[in-house]
Amino acid sequence: MSAGHSIHFDLDGAWPRDTLPAAIYADARALGPHVRYSSTREAMAEFQAFVARHPAHFTLLGSGDFHHLASALLLRHEQPFTLVSFDNHPDWDIRPPRWCCGTWMNRALERPQLEHVSIWGCGNFELNWPSSLFANHRALRAGRMEVWPWAERLPARTRRKWRTITREGWRDDFAAFAAKMTGRRVYITVDLDSLCEAEAATNWENGLFTAADVAWAVRLLRRTATLIGGDVCGAYSEPVYARFKQRIEARLDHPKRPPFDFAIAQEVNLAALRTIWPALAGGDEPDAGGDEPDADPRLQRGALL
Repeated sequence: MSAGHSIHFDLDGAWPRDTLPAAIYADARALGPHVRYSSTREAMAEFQAFVARHPAHFTLLGSGDFHHLASALLLRHEQPFTLVSFDNHPDWDIRPPRWCCGTWMNRALERPQLEHVSIWGCGNFELNWPSSLFANHRALRAGRMEVWPWAERLPARTRRKWRTITREGWRDDFAAFAAKMTGRRVYITVDLDSLCEAEAATNWENGLFTAADVAWAVRLLRRTATLIGGDVCGAYSEPVYARFKQRIEARLDHPKRPPFDFAIAQEVNLAALRTIWPALAGGDEPDAGGDEPDADPRLQRGALL
């Protein structure tokens, strides 16, 4: 079966069914609770089989709780490639669970076809000591993984350890990186939690990018590299889990934040997707909507009831 252009894997109802009118819609909501946040080997195998039956170049997922499913999407690619991630979290934790949204980079790096991982926009505790002890230091030392975190989000001692970016200068850094990707095969994964709070409602902490920032970076990579595929996740949905252990671990790991009004959260996330998706998937779905969106005051922390 040949791969289509794009597909919406609906795992949790985070997006309306008609979000991508020209894409394949695949209802995976029965599987969603089994793979949310973490997954058993059996459930991951079921999702991999599901992906194999619905091949596509570009994929829309739901919550960032499903980001580890991107590792199944990467199985489609048999030639060497680079993975570029826009994410507020590095997802590199070497501790169990093996299949988890916070550990999936290690699963991706197990594939020899994946030559390099570049993660942009991290700004969370994972880069600080002692959490940084659980990073994949083997991949970092070998040069197979690099991270570009926000200087504004890190304490001084952490900034001394990592090569950081700033809101004022990050585009220059990214342009230099994109130039190095000239002629390379690149897969792009976007977690909406890399966006600021005004532009994305997620199940996790927010970063500092705007949707227009990410769209600019993706378009730049399209001009320099060969884009072989990509995915978007990170929308908000109410968590539903299949296993007790999975539910407890997820509750302990997630940030404690006020509840969202789902309709408002979905509206704001759709606005971000309308900016990012055309840059990623190459054009026609959904409509890009023109200029950079204004910050939505309804998404300030604590404002959604």
